[in-house]
Amino acid sequence: MNAREARGVAVAAALFLLVQVGALAMVGPFETAGYQAVEDPSDPTNSLVYFAAILVATGAMLAAFKYAFERAVRAVVVLSSALVSWYVFGVVTPPLVVVGAVNVLAVALSVGVAVALLVYPEWYVIDGAGVVMGIGAGALFGISFGLLPAIVLLSVLAVYDAISVYGTRHMLSLAEGVMDLRVPVILVVPLTLSYSLLDDDFGGANEVHEDDDPVAADGEGSGDADGAEGERNAFFIGLGDAVMPTVMVASGAFFSPAPSLGVAALPALNLPALLAMVGTFLGLGVLLWAVMKGRAHAGLPLLNGGAIGGYLLGSTLAGVSLVRALGLAPYL
Repeated sequence: MNAREARGVAVAAALFLLVQVGALAMVGPFETAGYQAVEDPSDPTNSLVYFAAILVATGAMLAAFKYAFERAVRAVVVLSSALVSWYVFGVVTPPLVVVGAVNVLAVALSVGVAVALLVYPEWYVIDGAGVVMGIGAGALFGISFGLLPAIVLLSVLAVYDAISVYGTRHMLSLAEGVMDLRVPVILVVPLTLSYSLLDDDFGGANEVHEDDDPVAADGEGSGDADGAEGERNAFFIGLGDAVMPTVMVASGAFFSPAPSLGVAALPALNLPALLAMVGTFLGLGVLLWAVMKGRAHAGLPLLNGGAIGGYLLGSTLAGVSLVRALGLAPYL
């Protein structure tokens, strides 16, 4: 790994950290705002319903790319970006102007995210919108999936990710279509200051690294500023790679009986959540080491596995029994 790639790894880690810390900060406000998406967060069938929804969405996107409906996909993603951003901005912005029950500033910022994505989808716009989406999605699913549903969801998605990348390889095809849309289902990590996502045509030289969403690729250097043939300009990590382990972090912080660590800025942070974060970053390190070798890799087996393993270790160290840590107590 050269110096450029080392800096890229550091940037990728910083993006993951922003998503996870941001989601932890949103756990309490989201619960207070009534954002919990299901009536019974402890029901493990919620995970299967969500997984079924992912399969349906994947099939729909594959069909859209096959039949040249890419604009519809882009419109849905941009609209989703605005909606999730509104969830986040709705709890972090002061209600300076309120019309009915609507925080006008939160709506304006959310619309601004959508407009920026449509008008100027440069890499830093994509990353900014992606981080906000990751924070919102991680916190939303974290307070909506109890401990057992979260573990089931992450485990199923890790297996599916591996099958879709190494077996059927349909996620690789999906990623190729998504890359050209320039929407925040990817996090872009430039390795040169002159890199521009707008100028990158990807040149057919992308090695794809996929996760549960059609959102990740390891990009080889088309349009490198120094003109070095085959030299990497940027790499791309699926937003789902950041969101899914964050669900375990947020769920552990929200549902685990382990005591808070007393961090003023992150009152929800406890030892299981902290070690779930550590596990995520250990998995990320291994994943990026593999991606730097230029091969396609499934991200979620490493990332989700690290998050679950770290969470269980943190629960044990915090004195939480394995039965309670796994969310099995109601069934025994």
